[in-house]
Amino acid sequence: MNTENLSDRLKAVVQYIPAGSRLADIGSDHAYLPCHAVQQGIVTFAVAGEVAEGPYRSAKKQVDEEGLSDNIFVRKGDGLDVISPGEVDCITIAGMGGTLIASILEKGKQKLPAVKRLILQPNIGAISIRKWLMEHDWKLVDEKILEEDGKIYEILAAEQGDPRSYYGESFEGGLLLGPILMSKQNDVFRKKWISERDNWERILIQLEKADENRETSKKKQELLEKIRIVEGVLKK
Repeated sequence: MNTENLSDRLKAVVQYIPAGSRLADIGSDHAYLPCHAVQQGIVTFAVAGEVAEGPYRSAKKQVDEEGLSDNIFVRKGDGLDVISPGEVDCITIAGMGGTLIASILEKGKQKLPAVKRLILQPNIGAISIRKWLMEHDWKLVDEKILEEDGKIYEILAAEQGDPRSYYGESFEGGLLLGPILMSKQNDVFRKKWISERDNWERILIQLEKADENRETSKKKQELLEKIRIVEGVLKK
């Protein structure tokens, strides 16, 4: 992968960046995404943020080698600490767990009033992001699910607004599976949730063999509820 040939998941993230945005890519690693966005003329200003020294140096080296240091500012810092309020209007966060992405948004939420779009690609735990968006009045404008190199990724694009507009009656199912993804139900979506359901059923069998206590009973009920939700959606 390089700035000209992004991975499929990062290509999908880039597709959601509005033209002319002022972009912040948090956890930018080698800064491939902001470099690509500038080279393609999608944005002319970007911040590439990294919390660790190694990835920060890699991002800075990449930006310098591409001759983009006048357009992309590589900064070292934790989450949204790398941007000032009002500095950007689009934020991408890709390649982290959903819980971590939600915590980054929560910690830096004072930086978000001027942001028009969030584009979030969790490796796992998208439900944590959907819950955060719901609680902070961000509505999903689109979701995408894709498979690359044997791994399945979800991408969530959100803008400020009524978060319940896409959930309707399937609120719990929407948080878990994604309200827009549920409506599309492509082959990757079905593959992911059939696999998840089968895994939960295997865990249930193991829990049935364990000594019954409050913790195992709670876990079993949680798994049964998730299985019920998934089976109900897959039958539609």
